[in-house]
Amino acid sequence: MSSRTQSLFAAALLSENGSAPEGLVVEAGLSAARRFAVHRNNVVEGLARALASRFPITEKIVGEDFLTAMARLFVVEQPPVSPVLLDYGDGFPDFVEHFPPAEELPYLPDVMRLEIARSKAYHAADVEPLSSHDLATYDLGRFGHDTARLHPSVSIVSSDHPIVTLFAMNAGERSVEPIENWQEEDALVVRPYLTVHVHRLPAGGATFLHALASGATFAKAADLASTETSRFALTENLIGLIGSGALAAINHENQ
Repeated sequence: MSSRTQSLFAAALLSENGSAPEGLVVEAGLSAARRFAVHRNNVVEGLARALASRFPITEKIVGEDFLTAMARLFVVEQPPVSPVLLDYGDGFPDFVEHFPPAEELPYLPDVMRLEIARSKAYHAADVEPLSSHDLATYDLGRFGHDTARLHPSVSIVSSDHPIVTLFAMNAGERSVEPIENWQEEDALVVRPYLTVHVHRLPAGGATFLHALASGATFAKAADLASTETSRFALTENLIGLIGSGALAAINHENQ
């Protein structure tokens, strides 16, 4: 097979019309178009299943058939550009957000973003997090000068929907029941040791963490979070960060 034919073959595999490229040669009596269609279907199905495997919670919510159908359409519209499929599908939630059959599930794309964050956390670098002893011995006099280094696995996923609650229900971490107080939730995803954890951040927690991640001092991050909401509680957030393993180090800047 010439290089030109190989290029045409690869492009046709994931083209929307699925037509066989010119120049294919098959055994006598066989249809090149039919053979290609079978191969194309196998490729699309394989990629769709690989993609769907990143979203087990989404599958619990919508069912295997619905998720696979969405994945097949996504594969054809946005095929992988690398043979390494570890991060393939990062754009899938954006696709689902504009997928008409899923419009009755407006929270679904954010649940998928939470699942992507979990996948990335699982493969993040291993770093020993700070302990409660580190916080207990910390000199609060340096609060306005020191910055933090977050654990490499940390991700923050914010949503207008209760995605942490929905995730916990479908992951078997809490009972499935109607959500009476449907409200926005911010998720902290972190893997301090072997297991990935999803925590619901308290009020202002996402702003506080984002500020720390950008290099703000603890004091500046706390000011930003307090400006966003009067319900921000610094002690609660600090204890939560230490308890979750989200802090990897405190950087002592010169006063």
